[in-house]
Amino acid sequence: MFQVKPVAAERLPELLRRMPKAELHIHIEGSLEPELIFALAQRNGVPLAYASVEALRSAYAFSNLQSFLDIYYAGASVLLKEQDFYDMAQAYLRKAAQDNVVHAELFFDPQTHTARGVSMATVINGLHRACVDAQAELGVSASLILCFLRHLSEEDAFATLEEALPFRDKFIGIGLDSGEVGNPPEKFARVFARCRELGFHLVAHAGEEGPPAYVWTALDVLKVERIDHGVQSIQDAALMRRLAQDSIPLTVCPLSNLKLRVFPDLASHNLGQLLAAGLVATVNSDDPAYFGGYVNENFTQTFAATGLTAQHAYTLARNSFEASFIDDAAKRRHIDRLNESFETFA
Repeated sequence: MFQVKPVAAERLPELLRRMPKAELHIHIEGSLEPELIFALAQRNGVPLAYASVEALRSAYAFSNLQSFLDIYYAGASVLLKEQDFYDMAQAYLRKAAQDNVVHAELFFDPQTHTARGVSMATVINGLHRACVDAQAELGVSASLILCFLRHLSEEDAFATLEEALPFRDKFIGIGLDSGEVGNPPEKFARVFARCRELGFHLVAHAGEEGPPAYVWTALDVLKVERIDHGVQSIQDAALMRRLAQDSIPLTVCPLSNLKLRVFPDLASHNLGQLLAAGLVATVNSDDPAYFGGYVNENFTQTFAATGLTAQHAYTLARNSFEASFIDDAAKRRHIDRLNESFETFA
């Protein structure tokens, strides 16, 4: 492993901001800032239950995942046209570029939109166009991962998959998100088997609020390549060994965990323990408009609270490239650039 020169604590935030990184756990609908929600509501004539941007932002106080999801779905109601999805993704990708994110894999929830009468074409074409433009205009590569809403049925997921397949060249993977507790991964065993046959990359949320058992079944039943969140894995020593042995990446989201009260404070976060156990942990923003920060804020706040070092920063950034679904040559280029950024940081 690349050996990092010691960095003084006061200079660590600058290093965290400057180092190139990938973001692998970002719900694009969760990047919808209140200002853009109001702008799209006005453009589309959608009434909102809040009188102002400030009133909406002040409602972002969540006691658990479900209380967040309730307002998250309400915010998504302003997304009606292809340009809306483009504008939302473009706004996120601009912020990602400012954070030195050089590759992003974006989750999107088509069922949230098709249930409101928005077509699959509208959703995917708008998001994909923003990804294409990000490469040309920002130098950020971006791919889409279609997520099934786990509080809905597997039959609904199958229908969503069939509706999306005409656009399969525009997304690279399948995920599983929404309310975790009471909706174990095995509920979607058949549809994930079908997605595997179709050659999609597979990921799933597990072990955020749900138990370690959900991580086991995501691995053994759904056969996912990455675990989104996974912080509850630390409760199960055998599972921790499995994750380390098989180099299964975890896309950890510290500020999300804090906002949803998975941990009482950032100082209590187990990111350092996951790294010490040899797990391929990464840092991500999840739903940054709602949880208090994009990826660099997740890095800087978590490092300040936990005392993680420059060596941890390098490991997390390298993990983000190793865990991504880009090809080996692109991974090598990004890691070479990462190495250079650490070598020249002075």
